[in-house]
Amino acid sequence: MAGLEHDLININLLDGEHKTQQHLSRNPQGFVPVLDIDGERITQSLAILEYLNDTRHLALLPPDPASRATCRALAYSIAIDVHPICNLSVMKHATGGLDPARTEWMQHFIRPGLVAFERLVENFASTKYATGDTPGLADICLIPQLYNARRWHIDYSDLARISSIEKQCASNDAFQRAKPDHKPDHMPDRKPDRKPDHMGKSSVAPDHR
Repeated sequence: MAGLEHDLININLLDGEHKTQQHLSRNPQGFVPVLDIDGERITQSLAILEYLNDTRHLALLPPDPASRATCRALAYSIAIDVHPICNLSVMKHATGGLDPARTEWMQHFIRPGLVAFERLVENFASTKYATGDTPGLADICLIPQLYNARRWHIDYSDLARISSIEKQCASNDAFQRAKPDHKPDHMPDRKPDRKPDHMGKSSVAPDHR
């Protein structure tokens, strides 16, 4: 989306690569993504997105403070309230990583989170994307969670606004290129335990543990 050339380093969570000393030297938390750019090393997806927005003028947020706050709140409803509890390490610790418990865990949290997003986004004008006619922070946070919802057999077809946003994002080349199944290390056969796990020098992905 920013049009930046970058080198991508893939970190395989299932094989424990995020716990290696090599990766811990990048991020002591052992999470992905990590962004090396402009002589800086930045961790945490939201911090990375804010930095790119501020330095590459991506217009992911509106200029006035009140609108920025409401757009952030919409994005955070997914990125902060849904995504962390559905991370691999959290799910495995809570459920043992076995079905049916793990599937029930994901369905218990993801579906209500999407329903809440649908109600929140109704407060915004009916635009192409969640909060405007160009992609914003909320869209970037939402789309990976929809990918996750499909993996865990969660139906959200009744959520009209979310479905419309997803369709619009699907027509955007940047979202297409960011799909996990378009990445070189994508392993569909390992789907039940896997979330998008790409750490790049100039790429953005959800934070993973």
